[in-house]
Amino acid sequence: MRFIARLAVAVVVVYASACLCLYLFQRSLLYFPQPRSVGSPAQTFHLPVSGAQLIVSTKAHAGRKALVYFGGNAEDVSASLASFSEAFPDYAIYLMHYRGYGGSSGAPSEAALNADALALFDRIQSEHAEIAAIGRSLGSGIALRLASQRPVKHLVLITPYDSILAIAEQQFPYFPVHWLLRDRYESWRYASRISVPTLVLQAAHDEVIPARNTDRLVKAFHDKVVRRIVLPHVGHNDIARSPDYLALIREAL
Repeated sequence: MRFIARLAVAVVVVYASACLCLYLFQRSLLYFPQPRSVGSPAQTFHLPVSGAQLIVSTKAHAGRKALVYFGGNAEDVSASLASFSEAFPDYAIYLMHYRGYGGSSGAPSEAALNADALALFDRIQSEHAEIAAIGRSLGSGIALRLASQRPVKHLVLITPYDSILAIAEQQFPYFPVHWLLRDRYESWRYASRISVPTLVLQAAHDEVIPARNTDRLVKAFHDKVVRRIVLPHVGHNDIARSPDYLALIREAL
């Protein structure tokens, strides 16, 4: 009996320690800051926000139209500057480097990144009357939340999810993730508030975001608002290689 009791105590201690580690290091499992590969002074500007100084990769263009892009959790968004500039010549382009990414200061968190997206929108709204928001993977939650709070003209969600919480619960089924997770990105909560045309691009072979999580998000939108297109022969990380990728976004805008 003593052996069983000691074994039970040991199991509880190990499990509690694992839960503690998961809680303490959860953001290092979610965010993977990347350096900036494209960054001449003419292609960036600094955006001061609460507690940080953000770098925004940009292509200046005077006019009504602008595009803001929020990337994945391990993405250098500046790498998309050339392709976006070519695909959208009549748009000003703004690619936000999250806190800790691409030279931006600070540390990423859901609350901080959502607030930063609002700050970027408010910064450029006086210059551009029509702003499209595009979010990929992690950034889909940020773009969607922004569109629920600001008058974006169009919304494009690439490999989106219903919530990071739901995905984490699937990845860590033996842990009380619901109580441990701080950055939940529950996009489904805000989808019903979206009234602007929304395009969802889904990878047919997405190995990161299960199809059921994208399905749940799409169902949370009003029917006439959202259009979903599944791109064949691509996965989560190479969806941009699809020959239809930029063309579909351009068509949506």
